[in-house]
Amino acid sequence: MNLSEMNIRRRDMAVSDPAVVEHMLLSSRVGYLGLVDGDVPYVVPLNFLWHRNRDAIYIHGAQDGRKASLMSIQPKATFTVSQELGTMANPIPAKTDTAYTSVMVFGRISLIEDLDEKTEILEAMLAKYVPGYYSRPLSPQHVMSYISNAKSSVRVWALSADQITAKRHEESMSTLFYPGRTQVQDVLQQTKGNA
Repeated sequence: MNLSEMNIRRRDMAVSDPAVVEHMLLSSRVGYLGLVDGDVPYVVPLNFLWHRNRDAIYIHGAQDGRKASLMSIQPKATFTVSQELGTMANPIPAKTDTAYTSVMVFGRISLIEDLDEKTEILEAMLAKYVPGYYSRPLSPQHVMSYISNAKSSVRVWALSADQITAKRHEESMSTLFYPGRTQVQDVLQQTKGNA
C-alpha cells in the first residue's frame, strides 16, 4: 500500500497505520469517485470494492453515461471514503469541530476487459453488499449477456492506487455534542472546574 503523508497540511492528523486505512476501505459501503469534466470537477457516490492484493478500488456501472465517458477521456481520478465520528462542541464557536476518519486514493482508472476478472470482481461486490444471498456464484455468461433496462451492458473499472492518504481527527468524549447540550452548561462546567 502506497500510504503517504504528502500534501497533508495537518501532519498530526495523518494516519500512518495501514491497518486503519485497510479497515476503512474494506468496511465503507459508499465511496466518492472524483473525476474531471473539462475544467469542472465531477464527484459521484458509488458502491465499490477495495482489492488489497491489487491496491485497487473497483467500481461498476453502465457502458454509457457521463461517468463512463469521463473515465475514458481522463484516466486520472481520486476516490474518497470517510466516517464521521461525531461533532465536538466548544463554547467558542470557531473551535466547534467534527471528529472523522477519511481515506483518499489517487491513481488511474482502467477498464477491465477480461471476462473472468470482471466476473470475479462483481462476485466479490455481491459478497460485500449481499453476503450469502445467492446460492450459486455469478457466472461469466450472466456478466457477458446482461443488458440493463437502459440497454447498457455492465462495465468494471479499476482505480489503481498510486498514492493513498488518510487523516483522523479523534473524538473527545468530554466534548462530544449530544441533543440538549448547551454552551451555557459547558461554560458553567468550565467555571466549576477552574474554581
